[in-house]
This record gives sequence, structure tokens and C-alpha cells, in this order.
Amino acid sequence: MKIIGRDKERKQFQEFINSDSSEFVVVYGRRRVGKTFLIREYFDNKFDFYHTGVANSNKETQLSEFNFALNQTAKLPNTPVNSWFDAFHKLEFLLEYSKNKGKKIVFLDELPWMDTQKSGFLQALELFWNKWASARNDILLIVCGSATSWIFDKLINNRGGLHNRITRQIYLKPFTLAECEYFFKEKKVTLNRKQIAEAYMIFGGIPYYLNFFKKNLSLPQNVDSILFAEDAPLKNEFLSLYQSLFNHSEKYILIVKAIGRKTKGLTRDEILSITKLTNGGGFSKLLHDLELSGFIRKYYSLDKKEKDAIFQLVDFYTLFYFNFIENQRHNDESYWSHLVDNARHRTWSGFSFEQICLYHLPLIKQRLGISGILTNAASWIGSYNGNRVQIDLLIDRNDGVINLCELKFAKGVYTIDKNTWQNLLNKMEVFRQNTKSKKAIHLTMITPFGVFQNEYSSEINSEIVLDDLFV
Repeated sequence: MKIIGRDKERKQFQEFINSDSSEFVVVYGRRRVGKTFLIREYFDNKFDFYHTGVANSNKETQLSEFNFALNQTAKLPNTPVNSWFDAFHKLEFLLEYSKNKGKKIVFLDELPWMDTQKSGFLQALELFWNKWASARNDILLIVCGSATSWIFDKLINNRGGLHNRITRQIYLKPFTLAECEYFFKEKKVTLNRKQIAEAYMIFGGIPYYLNFFKKNLSLPQNVDSILFAEDAPLKNEFLSLYQSLFNHSEKYILIVKAIGRKTKGLTRDEILSITKLTNGGGFSKLLHDLELSGFIRKYYSLDKKEKDAIFQLVDFYTLFYFNFIENQRHNDESYWSHLVDNARHRTWSGFSFEQICLYHLPLIKQRLGISGILTNAASWIGSYNGNRVQIDLLIDRNDGVINLCELKFAKGVYTIDKNTWQNLLNKMEVFRQNTKSKKAIHLTMITPFGVFQNEYSSEINSEIVLDDLFV
């Protein structure tokens, strides 16, 4: 299958090849996002050396497999090596005598798995780069891994021999809605844009998940086939996902489960209260790891201080799992097809639509004509005179305006009636009274199919529809 999208990353790879110096490139991103596929397909699997780490293995296994790959590449007898230093010296020898006249490309995949405890792997990698590769101009070293916290701690923010040695970074994001649409077209899967958005609410823009879609099935049938059937390929994905990324994964799961209780998120103290975990540096690292890996986001309400940061669960698959899979007590293989439009389903889809809008915020800003203006975006909850309101999305702009966005994942054209209009006015008033903001407030409606034109719709400053998020 050819590469879908990823235009920016492909351009970067070509720049690395054309560079007049050696490059140490780190590619990171959420597990299943397509890092390995992109690198292997772009370079057509033509590497001077390629190796991937072995999951849950000791030093001896990692070193043996690395050495076996070296011997295979060099077409040498399988002579053993005694340490990672020996292995990287052997890699130097292999590259030194490579017949490739251009950049010599080395791809080390799942690098965190190779760095077993007290193995000396990182020190050997440092020596390989600092003493040999960086002194040349023809080495392109690409390293990759899904354990994003390891990538940051050991490579990008390294305080030892690799400090400031990483020359390039690529953060591979999930697909956008537009890329998902293109992906489905390539697979001959026929979905309209609202259905693509619904698929996004479940699987996010994760190519590995989307690749399970079958062209002869409807969206609900595909969801059942991928998640709820007896032989569903993602039936055990949740535990596999977290266990493959984190040591002591049960603590990370405890945190995301706690945060998932409240759609707008929890403060640090609230998470500690629910999880009963110990406060301190260890807890801070758990939150930091989850944030780096793309499972949660940290944001600040517009009228709160930094210590009141809110942590919100934003991984679409994890959200869906907690809502519809975790406590499933039936064996209905057509569960999603049979699911009625009940209150739980509406609550989930409404919140997931908010997450889609946040992820595609640059397109919302583009549609509003404010792409070049500095902004801060967040949801907001407040009260005044006992009147509590919740605002889906606020875009606080540096030009003296705040867009108060009302998000409605309606089945058809959305109608603003008298009660809805009064509710919007009430939100504006409570927000003003709480924040004392002097900025102009622009009401913005974000819906799949637009707003029905009536006496209230004319009071809205701007409209955004689902098509605007597919640009």
C-alpha cells in the first residue's frame, strides 16, 4: 500500500538525504501511528543497515539479534559479539565498506526495546555517533520508537554524551480527517464525511486501526468486525497498547481511567484523590509520559492559574474503550450495529466531536480568518449566582476577540430555538461575570451540516461545518 498523505515528512526525508552533513534523526509518535511503515516505504526498504528491537527481551537476546542482522547484511558468518560496543564497531566496519556512494542509511526501529537495564546500549550508541558517524558527512541514522517518554528522556533531552546531538526530529501525528478520507478512498471503503467523523471518534486517525476496515461493510458493521466480533483484531488492543508502552502500565491505566470519568478533565489533586497514588516526582513522570504519548493533554482554563492545570483524556480509542468496551457484559457480535441513539451514546459522540474540533483547530482558525493570530483554546466551566454553565470551546485571540464556540454533532441541519438562544446568552453572561474579560465575544456554531436560518441564527457571528474540517 502506498504512503497516504505525510507530505511534510516526505519532504523532510529528502532534505536529510540531500544534507551535506551526517544526520541523526528521531521519529516518534503514538503507537500504531505508522512510523515504521512511513520510513520503510519512503526508502523502499533499501537501507545500508536495518534492525528492530525485540519486545520484552533481555540484553543477550537484543545483542544477538542485532549481531545476526549485521552478519546477514554484510554476508558474514554469524560470529558473536560480546558487547554493544563491539556491535556498533562492527556496524562502523559494515558502513565503511558499503558500496553506496550517497548517504548511508541506518534505520534502528523500536530503539527503546534495545536499551535493557545495565546493558551499555546507550553508551555504545553515543560513542558510535560522537566518535565516528558525526565526523563524516554521509551517514543518515534514523531511530524510531513508540515509547515516547524514553525517546525524550534518553535522546532528545539527554544530558550526557548525546546532549544536543540529535540533528532532526519528526513527530508523526495521527491522520487528519482529510487524510482519513483519502485513506478510505484508496481502500475502496465508501463512507460519507459524517461517517468518517464517526469512525474518527472511535479509532482516531490511527492508520493501523483504519486498515482493518472492509469495503463490503457499513460503518457499524466494520466497528463490530474490528472491536466486538469473536475474532475481532482489536479485541485485546487496550491492554496490549499500554503494556507495550509503559513499565508498570497499571499505574498509567489507573490515571487515564480516572481522567476519563470527567469529559473536561481533572486537576492533579483530583487525579491523586481518585487514584490514591503518591504525590511527587514519580507521579509527575506518569502524567508527563501520558502527555508525551498523546493519551492526555494538559491545558489551562482561561481564568485559572498554572497550578490549576487540567488534564484531559484525548485518545479516541481509549475514550471509546471506557465508554463501550471495558464493562461490556454481553457477547453481542453486532453490538454497535444494534446500539440505539441513547443518552450515553449522545454524550460520548458530543464530547468526541469536541475532540475532533480541537485536533483540527488550525482549520477552524483558517475558516475564521485568524490563522495568523496568536490564540489560546480551551473548554470552560463556570458559575454565577448559582447558575453553572459549560462552554465547549473558547478561542481566546490576541486581537481583542474571544470566539465562544457551541459544538453540536447534529444528525441534520441544526436549529437554534428560543431556549437554545437564551442558553447561549446565559453562557456569555456567566463567562463575562466570572472572567471580567473586556474582549468582544463572537458566537460561533460548529455543526456537521450548518444552522437553519431563522431569527436566532442571524445573531451568530460565524458558522463552521464538517466540510471545513476536511480541507
